[in-house]
Amino acid sequence: MRALGAETRVDETDLIAPLFVREGIAERIEISSLPGVYQDTRDSLRREVVSLAEMGVRAIMLFGVPADKDPEGSGAFDPEGIVQVALADLRAEVGDDVVLIADLCVDEYTSHGHCGIVRDDGTVDNDATLELYARAAVAQARAGAHMVAPSGMMDGQVGVIRAALDGAGYAETPILAYSAKYASGLYGPFRDAVDVSIVGGGDRKAYQQDPRNAREAIVETLADLAQGADMVMVKPAVAYLDIVSEIRRQVDVPLAAYHVSGEYSMLKAAAANGWIDHDVVADELLTSIKRAGADLILTYLTRWFAERAAGRSLDT
Repeated sequence: MRALGAETRVDETDLIAPLFVREGIAERIEISSLPGVYQDTRDSLRREVVSLAEMGVRAIMLFGVPADKDPEGSGAFDPEGIVQVALADLRAEVGDDVVLIADLCVDEYTSHGHCGIVRDDGTVDNDATLELYARAAVAQARAGAHMVAPSGMMDGQVGVIRAALDGAGYAETPILAYSAKYASGLYGPFRDAVDVSIVGGGDRKAYQQDPRNAREAIVETLADLAQGADMVMVKPAVAYLDIVSEIRRQVDVPLAAYHVSGEYSMLKAAAANGWIDHDVVADELLTSIKRAGADLILTYLTRWFAERAAGRSLDT
C-alpha cells in the first residue's frame, strides 16, 4: 500500500551517467576519491556505455582528460581531441540508443585550470572565452554528440553556442545549460577525475554562483532560456534542493540536477565506515532530488542503480 501511494519514483531512465575518458592510458583507472568510478580508455568507455544501455540507462555525460594541456584548452575543440574521437566511437557503437551529452567547457584542457581565457592579471576574459565554447560546440556536434552541455558559466555562452551550432548546420542539436552552477566545495573528487587544479590556488568564484544566493539562480536560468537553452541544470543537487524546487516552479522545460562528486563520495565514505546503510541512503538522496522537481539526475550512482534494477527484473 505504501508503494501504491508513493508520490515520487526514480527510474533508471531518469538518470544520466557522468563518464570520463582519458587519453594515453592502456586500461581503465579507478578514481581513488570516487570509489566505483573510472577514467576509461576509448575501448573500455565503449563497453561501459553498451553495458549501461543494456540495463536501461538512456543518457551519458562525457568528460575528457587529455594527455596535454595549453592556455586556451585547444583539446576541447580539436577534431582529434579525446572527447571528439570518443564521441565518434560511441556514435558508431550505440547510434541513437543512448543520448550522448558532451560537457562543454575548457577547464579539463587548460594548463591553468580555469574555464576560459585568462588575462595577464589572472582574471578570466568572458568574451574571449565564448569563441572557444562556440568552436567546442561545433566540434562536439560534428563528432556525434546528440546534445551539448555548457558548464563554464560565462555570461552569454548559450546564445553564442546556439548561433554557432545553427550556423554550422546543427540547428537541431539541443543545449543543456548548467544554468545554476554554484562555486561549491563539493567538486573536489571531480577535479581528481579530470586532473584539474587551478594554478596559484585560485578559485572560480568570479564566474560561478555564490552559494548564499538563490534569486541569482533564477536570473541565470531565465537568461539561458532566452538565449536558446532547451534544458537547464542545477549543480550541486542535494545541497541545493531549494534551488531545484524554485526553478521547477519558474520554468516548464526539462530540469536536470547534478548529484556531484563530493555528495557521492561522502555517501561512499560513510557507508564504508558502517555509519549508514548505503542502499537506503542512496535511494533517499536520489528520491529527494526527484521530489524537489528534477526530471533528470546526473549521478555517479547510475550504474549501481541500474544494476540493482536489472537484478530485480531478472528475479521477477
